[in-house]
Amino acid sequence: MTSKPRGKNLNKGRNASGNHGGTPRSSRVVHYPWRQNNIGWIILGVIFIYALYNIIRYATMKHVAGYEVRTGSLSANSVYEGIALRQEEVANSEFAGHINYYSKEGDRLAQGKLAYTVDESGKIQDLLSGASAADETVFTDEDYTSFRSDAVSFTKAFSPADFSSVYDFKSTTEGKIQKLTNESILADIQSVGESASVHYVNTDETGYMVYSTDGYEGKTFEGLTAADFDSANYEKKTLENNAMVSAGDPAYKMELAEDWSVAILLSSEEEAKKLEDLGVVRVRFLKNNDESWAAVKTRTDADGNSFAELSFTNSMVTFCGDRFIDVELLTDTTKGLKIPLSALIDDSFFLVPSDFVTTGNGDHVSLLRQVTGDNGQLSSEVLTVSPYGVDSDGNFYLDQSVLRTGDVLLKTDSNETYTVSQTAKLQGVYNINKGYADFRQVQILEQNEDYAIVVPDSAYGLREYDYIVLDASTMDPNEFIYE
Repeated sequence: MTSKPRGKNLNKGRNASGNHGGTPRSSRVVHYPWRQNNIGWIILGVIFIYALYNIIRYATMKHVAGYEVRTGSLSANSVYEGIALRQEEVANSEFAGHINYYSKEGDRLAQGKLAYTVDESGKIQDLLSGASAADETVFTDEDYTSFRSDAVSFTKAFSPADFSSVYDFKSTTEGKIQKLTNESILADIQSVGESASVHYVNTDETGYMVYSTDGYEGKTFEGLTAADFDSANYEKKTLENNAMVSAGDPAYKMELAEDWSVAILLSSEEEAKKLEDLGVVRVRFLKNNDESWAAVKTRTDADGNSFAELSFTNSMVTFCGDRFIDVELLTDTTKGLKIPLSALIDDSFFLVPSDFVTTGNGDHVSLLRQVTGDNGQLSSEVLTVSPYGVDSDGNFYLDQSVLRTGDVLLKTDSNETYTVSQTAKLQGVYNINKGYADFRQVQILEQNEDYAIVVPDSAYGLREYDYIVLDASTMDPNEFIYE
């Protein structure tokens, strides 16, 4: 019986070196010449040098910032902090004691209605303290329903961008609570019977109730000074409910008429003249973004300060508790091509009468210039140039790089000549649509401290979507921007 081998010979067919067959492993290595390996290093070196050259060139070259011309308008600084002027009277307390109010600020009371009470004995104060200690409820179910309705309406209309509305809602709610609380206390007092220590004071006139004074009551537009507009020194005294007052102290203020005005301090007499010419202007109140039309009246005092009065016939109650009111005048703005002032440049050009200019095709014109040959013989040559503008007398503005002072121009079909010498300046910008600084004339309609509005689509000017140099001081005429 023949026995089977226990395993396979894994080295079968290999020589001592471990290779199949008899060929040595080292004989299969291919050797490349040294010069062939060095080509890769040469290519890498060229790429490195090229990259280094471009980095150095970029770091040392002039960087020109461009600006795309677009149609726009100027938004001048038309926001003012104005002073509210109203027909208002301050009523003083006739008695000493704790004063209590029964209407919230802004309520309109007719003549003869209860304005406040003055408690000499402190009975109302005791009732208020007792109600607080006993945690008595002074609101009815209808009152709570009204509070919930107000809260739901406020929540639906609330916008985080107008967070100031939170404080308006808080003030309105507090006034409503104060009115309801005091009415409840007043009912308790009246149920007990009349008391000689509690005095009931009624209104003398019809108007809106305001519980503050500031010393501006009675001021008129004609009597205002620049110092009155310093809101940093403004002091407002709030008339608090259940506070102790003396006879003769302010008790409340009443706004008597719906007609009112806002006075603003202007920056110049020219600004006042512009507003006076408008007659009426649309005004936005920044407190609530409401807009209204106002009649305009202006004046300038002996110190040279100019003022404007914006008169309204509505919305007084909305601002009855405010003296300083931020307003924005929404006047019509001039529209055109809007460019930054940094792009403007004044450049000099030769003035050439139109009689010596021949209109050509496109944006070019032709001139006939007299030249003197080497033998002293006079002849002429035709110059094709681009004009940069025409003045009111018909003279063309021509580039000084093409003409020279003293050049003699010939009139076609005439012996008349013109010697180039007169120069004039034009205001313009550098157009870079073609890759170089090409001067373009601009006519400014209006400007502020940052931008100018210029005439669009003029014969020698700009068009929308043109690219201009943002800072004209960084370029020279006809300079290429990529050199």
